[in-house]
Amino acid sequence: MTALLKTASNVRDRVSPEEWAARVDLAAAYRLVALHGWDDLIFTHLSARVPGPEHHFLINDYTLMFEEITASNLIKIDLNGEPVDGAPGAVNRAGFIIHSAIHAARDDAQAVIHLHTPHGQAVSAMKEGLLPHTQTAMIAHHDVAYHDHEGIADALDERERIVADLGDRNALILRNHGTLTVGSSVAEAFIRMYFLERACEAQVLMLAAGRQALNDPPAGAVETVRAQARSPQAKMIAERVAWPALLRKLDRKATGYQD
Repeated sequence: MTALLKTASNVRDRVSPEEWAARVDLAAAYRLVALHGWDDLIFTHLSARVPGPEHHFLINDYTLMFEEITASNLIKIDLNGEPVDGAPGAVNRAGFIIHSAIHAARDDAQAVIHLHTPHGQAVSAMKEGLLPHTQTAMIAHHDVAYHDHEGIADALDERERIVADLGDRNALILRNHGTLTVGSSVAEAFIRMYFLERACEAQVLMLAAGRQALNDPPAGAVETVRAQARSPQAKMIAERVAWPALLRKLDRKATGYQD
């Protein structure tokens, strides 16, 4: 424990307060993914842009479970996948491909979350994609783009197609693969993923009744929810109300991410 605390102190001493804050938020997001049961052993990834002019970003050490991620053991890499400041650890190549593509192309994408949950994968394999048949789905639906499966992401040229398919939207369903969200903060990306994953879970459950048995939302409902989800108030609630509440939950159930 003493060694771990010393390592955390050393990292904190070497980085800016802004980077440390980004590290703490990203580590919290990893722990929350594990707490929600969204992790896939070590095989998915979350990232956050390091504040500053460089396009450096933080990502997990590929050897660690999400419940082991802390602010100090996140790895800082550049857009070529090279560690910055001699940061130790291994980086998942697919994680580098996907996250570097978005961080390089979207300055507003300060955080990127990518998951392989069973419900997210199930919807990614459905021809119609995400259906706007629940309120939760309506919150996410207007902001979702789609990217066709090309195999496990290990080719650099796929980055161009990921960016082109995402466009200016903030959620991406990778066909036959999983889900992805971006945000201007870790908090915003996480809350977007929460709604997308809940929408996928509800869709899998509701389709047990069959497509023909579904009640279509009334005219105008989808458009109304879309406008509400895009409002400044929605962003404020995500970042200033929901995210602090989630951090309090972590402090009760999975403390240590701040180390």
